Amino acid sequence: MPVSLKKNPVDLAFLVITATASLSVLVLILGIVFVLFSESALSIKEFGILRFIFSTDWNPVIESYGAATSLFGTAVTTLLSLVLAIPVAIGIAIFVTEIAPGFLKGPIGVAIELLAAIPSIIYGMWGLFTLAPIMADYIEPALQDTVGRIPFVGILFEGTPMGIDLLTASLILSIMITPFTASISRDAFNLTPAIVKESAYALGATKWEVMKNIVIPYSKLGVFGGAVLSLGRALGETMAVAFVLGNNHQITSSLLDAAATITVTLANEFTEADTDLYLSALFNLALILFVMSFAILAVAKFFLLRAERKFTR
Repeated sequence: MPVSLKKNPVDLAFLVITATASLSVLVLILGIVFVLFSESALSIKEFGILRFIFSTDWNPVIESYGAATSLFGTAVTTLLSLVLAIPVAIGIAIFVTEIAPGFLKGPIGVAIELLAAIPSIIYGMWGLFTLAPIMADYIEPALQDTVGRIPFVGILFEGTPMGIDLLTASLILSIMITPFTASISRDAFNLTPAIVKESAYALGATKWEVMKNIVIPYSKLGVFGGAVLSLGRALGETMAVAFVLGNNHQITSSLLDAAATITVTLANEFTEADTDLYLSALFNLALILFVMSFAILAVAKFFLLRAERKFTR
């Protein structure tokens, strides 16, 4: 029988404290939405929601603003970083849990967590002064000379290799988010019952077959959760991308061209907003990023819960 709150003031105080903490999250989110919407009201009134989203014009001189170019850069860098990071992260998790000898598992695990703890500005500085020159001098010319000669694919590698472009920014992002997916995938793989794996080995399964048919299906929800966490990190990353992307408001077919993301635009131009409409347009970008992040994470959570129900039946 539960203890009556009226007879136990400690439980009442505990209820009030935990409820207040929980409700403060909702209040904080609603407060952020209210501020973003109120501050962006001027640009919404001036350009309209759809026109602002689909317009490619971003010209503070004539005070004409549109979010399409920033949305394009955000989508490309995020998706490409996930494509680059997730296979590597899963490979790291498989190696650590199933293949690596015992004396290597600890150091590799610590190294993964250390990569996740490095500040983003460090990644940005390393990307600008080390990775960008390597990309410009070696990797991007090599890509142009190989896959760049393939019909239709070559359009992705047109232009002059500068190292300050979508490809370099996506690579930096992939390095940053790999530890998150790798760490969570490793923990998910370790939750697979040992008796199930041992049974598969006893039947003659190879390590690849055990991973493919036993471990990954059993822990797929954890891997998906790690990918979603990485998606959220990539979607909102600012400083590392700002160093190597270029902040060029254009929609381009080449990964070797500079571009802009919502976060980079906010970081680079917020202090330069000298008119009310300019500032309101930047708040409008922030509002779009907030809604987009919320929508993507909500959809991911929906599919995660749906898969979890199906998996537990």
